[in-house]
Amino acid sequence: MTASDGARIAVETSEPEGGGDHRVTLVLVHGWTQDRRTWDRVVGELSPGVRTVRYDLRGHGDSDPAGPRSATIDRLADDLAEVIATQVPSGPIVLAGHSMGGMTIMALADRHPDLVARRVAGAAFVATSSGNMDRLTLGFPGALGRGAARLERRLAKLLVAYRRERLPVARPLAALGGRFLVFGKRPRKDDVRSVAEQLRKAHPRSIGGFQNAISLHNRVTALAALATVPTVVLVGDRDRLTPVEHAEAIAEELPHARFVLFPGAGHMITQERWTGVADAIAGLIADAGTTAVPGGTAADGAATDRAATGGAEAGSPRRSRATPTST
Repeated sequence: MTASDGARIAVETSEPEGGGDHRVTLVLVHGWTQDRRTWDRVVGELSPGVRTVRYDLRGHGDSDPAGPRSATIDRLADDLAEVIATQVPSGPIVLAGHSMGGMTIMALADRHPDLVARRVAGAAFVATSSGNMDRLTLGFPGALGRGAARLERRLAKLLVAYRRERLPVARPLAALGGRFLVFGKRPRKDDVRSVAEQLRKAHPRSIGGFQNAISLHNRVTALAALATVPTVVLVGDRDRLTPVEHAEAIAEELPHARFVLFPGAGHMITQERWTGVADAIAGLIADAGTTAVPGGTAADGAATDRAATGGAEAGSPRRSRATPTST
């Protein structure tokens, strides 16, 4: 797909097996320094009857780099709107965003509220944040945490000024850093390797620019546009990048959200706990398939019913703790 500013965006569409009914389309948005492969395990777990669209954010994977003015979450939201317009021109949509992908969905709600009201029948916020990303400590205490945050900002500035097209990071070093920063207990070697490969494929100046955009991200008020949409908020209790309190802040703004905590998991729950993530998304897809009008009264009723049957007080997020498994 070619975006409105000329950037080429790599898009991958998976049609239902046998050309079956696909009233609902799942659109998957990956996070910072990764690409559409983030969703491989989740997509593999979903029913073959689900139509999926996933793509590489600009500056990542097979898409064109982001320029100095386009390495923003606002631009990513506009790209998402264009992906929807070109790849899913009609029918209800379920959106799922991991990390910066979740931030992109929030920005979509802020910048394209009519699109969200007309088309979005469900949203999954996966290991993401609605703001305060400039205060991250990467899990370190006290002065060490503040130093880690300053170091991250300094690295972002260096990347913005870097002139080469690939990161100067050897595969073993990328894997070691990824293992510590984005995974919880006992990650699979294949998953650590995949995260490192995606990082090394990302465009340096682009990810430096996006890191600055992430630190400025504040979309708490934008969540109001999704208040009547069925939502799930998912997080690992060992997430260093978007900690549990960030997920809780999102859920507090979404009256009918289902909140799921994955014990022992880090930031990459799309790989560490892919079955649980897929199950949560599949529930949104199932609900969307029975909802007459996305964002309308039928959607409101479905969300309220789920909150009630889950034993939660109406208008409060339903919390659940995922059982630790191999996935």
